[in-house]
Amino acid sequence: MSTANLQLRIQDQVAWIQIDRPTKLNALNRAVLEELNQVFSDLRTDASVRVIVLTGSGEKAFVAGADIAEFSEFGPVEGRALAQKGQDAVFTFIEQMNKPVIAAINGFALGGGLELAMSCHMRIASANAKMGLPETSLGVIPGYGGTQRLAQIIGKGRAMELILSCQMLAADQALDFGLVTQVVPQEELLPAAAALAQKILKNSPFAIGQAIQAVNAAYEEGLNGFEAEVNGFGACFGSEDFKEGTQAFLEKRKANFTGN
Repeated sequence: MSTANLQLRIQDQVAWIQIDRPTKLNALNRAVLEELNQVFSDLRTDASVRVIVLTGSGEKAFVAGADIAEFSEFGPVEGRALAQKGQDAVFTFIEQMNKPVIAAINGFALGGGLELAMSCHMRIASANAKMGLPETSLGVIPGYGGTQRLAQIIGKGRAMELILSCQMLAADQALDFGLVTQVVPQEELLPAAAALAQKILKNSPFAIGQAIQAVNAAYEEGLNGFEAEVNGFGACFGSEDFKEGTQAFLEKRKANFTGN
């Protein structure tokens, strides 16, 4: 399956989404955001998919940023609407997916590109990756959750420095900061994502969905992460996956999870 700007391939319970605008370094525009919302909405309810990998086409860029030409003439009202719609339809939507989303960062992940990667649950990077939020050099700030997620992931002080100085991080620096969890040679990036997906596939889809919700709750205003954990823990006891997982453990065999 493909759209004008995305390529989608589903194989062995893993969905591979590739943003495919190589001549624009896979920059985000309204069409790309709409297509991402549609693809992720479809995958959310697709029982054949248990893990999602998001990457960019080519070796130069995951997503090099937003398509500035689309909003250069906007005023305050349009700017606020742009950020709100993007957060609701794509960035927060991905973060709250009930299935793990892995960002495989190949090359530049700048501005909206890094914000997109940070909305994913896990990030791995190629050795040539460069990451940063350069928005203040354009007279604007990150609008797709970058000010919040970067601070959550690497800490307030480092996030402030990167956002205010527009500094780019090399892959090894991003690894040191905890922004990514793996750095591999370019040619090993997708195999590394596949290997991580396979590790996840061994585990209960129901429990994984509950774990994602519990972790996210710690960062959502008005929610108590510990309470969310208790509720998720309890919900697992009513699932078929719990029955299968505990029985498989007692019988010393591999579990056959269904996600129910």
